[in-house]
Amino acid sequence: MKIRPAHTVENIKPYFFASLNKTLAELKAKGLDIIRLDMGSPDLPPAQFIIERLIESARDPKKHGYAPMGGSSAFLKAVADYYKTRFEVSLNPKTEALALLGSKEGIFNINHTLLDPGDIVLMPDPYYPVYLAGAQLADSRVFFMPLLKENDFLPDLQAIPREIAREAKMMWLNYPNNPTGAVAGLDFFTEAVEFARENEIVIVHDAPYTDLTFDGYRAHSILEVPGAKDVAIEFNSLSKTYNMAGWRIGMAVGNAEVIRLLATYKSQIDNSIFTPIMDAGALALTGDQSWLVERNLVYQERRDVVYDGLVEAGFEVEKPKAALYLWARLPEKFGDPMQFCADVLNETGVSLTPGVIYGPSGKDYIRISIITPTPQIKEAMKRLVAWIKEN
Repeated sequence: MKIRPAHTVENIKPYFFASLNKTLAELKAKGLDIIRLDMGSPDLPPAQFIIERLIESARDPKKHGYAPMGGSSAFLKAVADYYKTRFEVSLNPKTEALALLGSKEGIFNINHTLLDPGDIVLMPDPYYPVYLAGAQLADSRVFFMPLLKENDFLPDLQAIPREIAREAKMMWLNYPNNPTGAVAGLDFFTEAVEFARENEIVIVHDAPYTDLTFDGYRAHSILEVPGAKDVAIEFNSLSKTYNMAGWRIGMAVGNAEVIRLLATYKSQIDNSIFTPIMDAGALALTGDQSWLVERNLVYQERRDVVYDGLVEAGFEVEKPKAALYLWARLPEKFGDPMQFCADVLNETGVSLTPGVIYGPSGKDYIRISIITPTPQIKEAMKRLVAWIKEN
């Protein structure tokens, strides 16, 4: 019998990193020393007090049943407290916050919550690949907003054709940005909120890197803009901020009606997060934040190592103020980022991400992550610089 997939699934490409993991395993089996500068999974652990809260809570025999759908009241209150302390944004934890199994789950599900087949989604290019996959599986139409260096990797909202803006139902934003590392100020967010209000568009702001910043920079939430909750929700995650990627815990906050609809959709798919993880997450959000300063200095040192190496190797690259990535334009003698990354991997063991997997605007770029121990990053850049000079 021939299995016939849904047409939406048939047209979806496999997730790049799933395929890459298979390739890396094969190369390791051949004895190649692999250094990964591709994925965005933090290598550092959470603070010890967060881990201790998880262990303490897990020992409670009453905390192993189903948790409340949408998140425990303690976790949702912690989310509201965090937003008030960090951004001066007031949230009603009962109606304007929702716990997620990591923000990736919410990023995917929001497409099926808000979009009907044929609806238009305004999407940055480059983009986090799940934005596009979610839109495709919802059978919606995508209009790309190029993120160009000459515009500081911000979308030019005024360049969107009026008929597209009027028909669009949802718009993705992501600052600090993956993959470019670009940041957005409140002036841009204010413009975006007004644009969304004029065109009756829901803004979905993906903001997992707001607390991963360097050189004294302080990132913003779009919800800091007055009236933003009328048109916007924001996804956030403990994966990057608190080094809890494998714990799978995040949140959606903002417009109460969108939060309600997303919660309803989720209720048919999953139950909730393991209560001890939410207990530890609540403490992470509201407990001592000083350890993040030292952690960010580790990332900042790594950023500088990668930046210096890329400049020496002839890449065109900006030094990012936030996030975990550097977005580098290939030297002119290399034309194909897919082939470039494959050659570098096979000949040096350094695994990089070709920019083209993030969209057409990434065709001349690579993305380098800084989530590998510093000595390995130094070795990786040494290998990369040497290889480029030899080729």
